[in-house]
Parts: sequence; structure tokens; C-alpha cells
Amino acid sequence: MAHPYHHAVRSARLFGGKAEDYLAIHDWFDESKAHMGDFRHRALRHHSEGIFLCQSIFGATIENSDGKRVPVRTIGEQHVVDDLGWIPSVKDWFQHLAPQPWMGRAHYRPQAAPADGLEAHSGEPSRASPVAGPGQD
Repeated sequence: MAHPYHHAVRSARLFGGKAEDYLAIHDWFDESKAHMGDFRHRALRHHSEGIFLCQSIFGATIENSDGKRVPVRTIGEQHVVDDLGWIPSVKDWFQHLAPQPWMGRAHYRPQAAPADGLEAHSGEPSRASPVAGPGQD
């Protein structure tokens, strides 16, 4: 679905109440569109872990405007299944991610603060190798 509101309308049809009852949950699932405007935004929350995280944020249930309690996980599952057709795991999303050198190696090493603690760090990343090789101590 293209917009969280459309997910919310579908939730209202499935569970009762109004679309506005569900909009905060569907907005949460799609917040990452602000940073990645294509389908890849779904890798951050459209999986089983994202559904459980949603429950930890919004609670086990919400009460819709009809007074009915609806499980938040069920709403999250509906969102993910409507977008993907199934509920993947985090592993399903990341197992095909091509590792890049920067992903496994930190180029920044914090420098020890001076004894008086007054000197501020420049904020520039260290160019020193994080691991000293032979003869490089």
C-alpha cells in the first residue's frame, strides 16, 4: 500500500472503529520512508522483530472508537502482510545484504582525554589504523 492512511482504512474495515484509531501504528511502520523513499525502507520495521517492537511501543492492545480491544501485533501483522504478502524475519531481509568494508571496521578511534579533561576532541575521524601491525606500535 502506498500510504499509512490506506493501511489504517483497511484496519478499520477488518477490526472496526475508524481509520484514525490505527493511523499512529501504520505511520510508525512507514516512518523510515523519510530516509529511504523506495521499498527498501521496509527492511527497518517490516519483519517479525518490527512487529514485536511495535507492540512494545504501543502496548499489547489498543481500544478503537467502537470500544473494541485490538491486539497491536495483529495490526502490525496486517501492515506487513499487506505490503509483502508474508512476514519475513530480520535474517530474511539482511541475508542478501552485500557487506561493505565500512560495515565491519570503525575508522574512528576515540583519543584518550588529557588528565585535566579540558581539551575537546576535534570531531575529525582518526586516520590511524585501528589495529597496529608488526612494527607499527
